[in-house]
Amino acid sequence: MRNKKSKKIVSWILRLLAALIMLQTLFFKFTGAEESIYIFTQVGMEPWGRYMTGVVELIASVLLLTNRYEWGALLGLGTISGAILFHLTKLGIEVQGDGGYLFALAIVVFVSCMTTLLINFSEIKTKYLPNK
Repeated sequence: MRNKKSKKIVSWILRLLAALIMLQTLFFKFTGAEESIYIFTQVGMEPWGRYMTGVVELIASVLLLTNRYEWGALLGLGTISGAILFHLTKLGIEVQGDGGYLFALAIVVFVSCMTTLLINFSEIKTKYLPNK
């Protein structure tokens, strides 16, 4: 993206989208909703995986909304990659008749985090690898 203002707006939209999706799932993970328990039981990670994933997604979401968004995007990307992997191997695209809704949300978070990193790559590179 050439226009700096457009890049910033798109980046914020993607960051907000990923953060909001991850934040809204926390209620289900932390309260032990039936669907969350089912999912984490199927992948052999209930209850510790449910809590750990929730904590990581909370940290990622908060970081996505700060000037350290790149760390949030990386955490989100890593966590959601695990979710996508489990959907493709153990859970299936559709979980308990959701029509693939959870899988679609995972794809949206993945694309949002990846795109955030890609469109801000030069800024991130300058931040962590300054020219000498």
